[in-house]
Amino acid sequence: MKYFLTLLVLIFVITCSKGKEEKVYTIKVIPNETEQRVDITVNNQPFTSYIYSDKIEALKKPVLYPLITARGTAVTRGFPIDPRVGERVDHPHHIGYWLNYGDVNGLDFWNNSNAISEEKAAEMGHIKQESIKNVKSGNGEGILEVTASWLNNDNQKVLNEDTKFVFHAAENRRCIDRITTLTALDKTVLFNDNKEGMLGIRVARELEHPSDKPVTVSDAQGNVTVIEPSEQKDVSGQYLSSEGVKGLDTWGKRAKWNTLFGTIKGEKIALAIFDHPDNTGYPTYWHARGYGLFAANPLGQKVFSDGAEELHFTLEPKQSVTFKYRMIIFSGEPTQEDIEKAYQDWAKTK
Repeated sequence: MKYFLTLLVLIFVITCSKGKEEKVYTIKVIPNETEQRVDITVNNQPFTSYIYSDKIEALKKPVLYPLITARGTAVTRGFPIDPRVGERVDHPHHIGYWLNYGDVNGLDFWNNSNAISEEKAAEMGHIKQESIKNVKSGNGEGILEVTASWLNNDNQKVLNEDTKFVFHAAENRRCIDRITTLTALDKTVLFNDNKEGMLGIRVARELEHPSDKPVTVSDAQGNVTVIEPSEQKDVSGQYLSSEGVKGLDTWGKRAKWNTLFGTIKGEKIALAIFDHPDNTGYPTYWHARGYGLFAANPLGQKVFSDGAEELHFTLEPKQSVTFKYRMIIFSGEPTQEDIEKAYQDWAKTK
């Protein structure tokens, strides 16, 4: 009897162990040169796409769009690529998830869109996709490596860009690492301190910050947009930084990471962006607005510090700089401690 009971216990343990086998998340990275995009899926479900199509008039730089949670919810705004009913239609240059800057040798890469007048076009820069260097699909991780050129309005090159995206997936979590290296050519490149930068995402309306009054914003070209008050029932966004700063007070503050919490159609969501200790300007300033722009800007120090600091970051000819960021899209409501642990684990990587 004793041996029989022992056998039953062993069978129970083995059965339970099998039931607890970790789920496999297969990430596929699928280039589509005809459509000028690379689709990323998790277990054959959409996660995001790297889009560089010259057929999208508003698109003046490659972007990741849309970004989708583990439960299938889009966290990015649809406008101007795929407008949705009830969302804001301001700032057509805010598309998906991107990296560029508002003043590079006097060129504005940040604000360029199909809304720019002919008179202002010469002041704009754009980023052109050049090549797909590497794609790799796999379990738990996928890789996309690309090259791009930062160009002026006459298509003269200002910078070379090499970017590596690493896509991760786990239960109730999606993650994107972006490692971007910018290289000057034969001329000095100056990134003048400017609030318009650098790594940005424009989120869905539901993740906007509640507001009880209009917000007036101005871009680097002096164009003014009045953002009307959000209805409290429609939006639920709330920022929380690594320094414990909350809400709209995170704008213009330094922090190692910042997280935007909110709810879309009943799904609790948190978007966390991590700055890496190796980055220039670490810990970054946050250009985090209530109307849906969530951006990390390590180079706009004079603006955010009211003149107390200045950087005017410069690349000498042939010199390079690398920026590393991680974004985690949580389905659920992680604690500040959860986010800090995830940050510390990633910050140790080189």
